Amino acid sequence: MKIADIRRSYTMDKLDLDKLNADPFLQFEAWLKDAVEAELPDPTAMCVATVDASGQPSQRLVLLKDVSSKGFVFYTNLGSRKASELEQNPKVSLHFPWHPLERQVIVYGTAERVPTSQVMSYFLSRPKESQLAAWASEQSRPISTRQVLMQKFAEIKHKFEHGEVPVPSFWGGFLVKPHQIEFWQGGEHRLHDRFMYKQQADKSWAIERLCP
Repeated sequence: MKIADIRRSYTMDKLDLDKLNADPFLQFEAWLKDAVEAELPDPTAMCVATVDASGQPSQRLVLLKDVSSKGFVFYTNLGSRKASELEQNPKVSLHFPWHPLERQVIVYGTAERVPTSQVMSYFLSRPKESQLAAWASEQSRPISTRQVLMQKFAEIKHKFEHGEVPVPSFWGGFLVKPHQIEFWQGGEHRLHDRFMYKQQADKSWAIERLCP
């Protein structure tokens, strides 16, 4: 197998300015709906890219949990690498890779913590096993074996065997407020369609086509 020889043609669709919604959030919701209806695995999965104090970028996949005209929301352990880096540098990029639809969306923005009431509301809506896992895992911290993690999970499960699982103080969420959003549709001969929404000073959005 030669990696350089792996390629395919993109012929599913075309993207024109007159097909775009003037509101990037409505355009995103339409594409997300297409991804859900196409039964893509993990249609809300997005790559979150952050940068540490030395300038080293890092990426990881998380699940989008809300989107509105305010921005994109995800939740995490506040002691995790991504949360620590966002506290130092709130600039962030999100990437939605909907490969089977030959589409991508890239979000450029800044992250801010969501209110405690919103964190509590979402945490209490999670399956109990997910709530327990949030308590058991010191995300991004070294651990000797998986057995240690599972033992901690069993201890937490026993502790909260009866009644509700409280929201950990070290667990929260981030709202990514975008200033640019790119929509990418694969095209024949690598002549892809790319459109960038840019937020203006009056909070309106301008759209420009980019070369592939």
